[in-house]
Amino acid sequence: MLAAVEETISYNANTFMIYTRSNRGGKARPIEDFNRDEALSIMNEHGIVDPVVHAPYLINLASPVPDTWEYGVELLREDIRRTSYLGIQYIVFHPGAHVGEGVDFGIKRIAEGLNEILTGEEDVFVCLETMAGDGSKVGNSFEEIAEIMSLVKHKDRLGVCADTCHLYSYGYDIVNDFDGVMQKFDDIIGLDKLKVFHINDSKTPFGSRKDRHENIGLGSIGAEAMFRIVYHELLQDMPLILETPEGRYKEEIAFLRKEIERPGYMG
Repeated sequence: MLAAVEETISYNANTFMIYTRSNRGGKARPIEDFNRDEALSIMNEHGIVDPVVHAPYLINLASPVPDTWEYGVELLREDIRRTSYLGIQYIVFHPGAHVGEGVDFGIKRIAEGLNEILTGEEDVFVCLETMAGDGSKVGNSFEEIAEIMSLVKHKDRLGVCADTCHLYSYGYDIVNDFDGVMQKFDDIIGLDKLKVFHINDSKTPFGSRKDRHENIGLGSIGAEAMFRIVYHELLQDMPLILETPEGRYKEEIAFLRKEIERPGYMG
């Protein structure tokens, strides 16, 4: 965590997202070795707030395979504990893929997993990330996310992480009607559940249902729409996390803050 804070400072950023183990899962370093107290002290000095943990991609709570589902349950349960220890209040996870069993099966299976994990005593928000509609993933539409949440007992511990690339690729027109998309989110899920936003351009066109992130301004969403989104009043009090290629975060942050005219990759 200390290394993540130092990297965040080097980008002139004021928030960050980390994994507490390999993003592919597996055995994790003891969380007590993450230099939490020193990291929190430096965060306070530099005004770094609302960091986010991303759970490993290997978690699949929608899986019909018992061993895979049980592994995902245990991994997410443990990562929630690790997130809490670090003093971080948001952990994001991909809901999962039904692998041919159908969306309804996947929704019920994810909710079953969350009911197995959550006790109601957690001090973190477990955020389902909106997906792009590729493969057999579940949690693509606001309706799917809402249905999962409706089946979870301790739904007050749940939140949502929206992703610009995923939303646009799935078919939510955030370029021409971001207000309308957010109104739909409010009507179906409730804006109080929106906790984190991933900010990514998209390599593929609107409605392509492909999860292909692109650098800001080089994709089908475009820089103009990205500016409208990141400066929208609804997003001003939540962590906005870049997941763009090539690790050009410092340039992209400066660009989105209007400190430079364009990142170097734009020529």
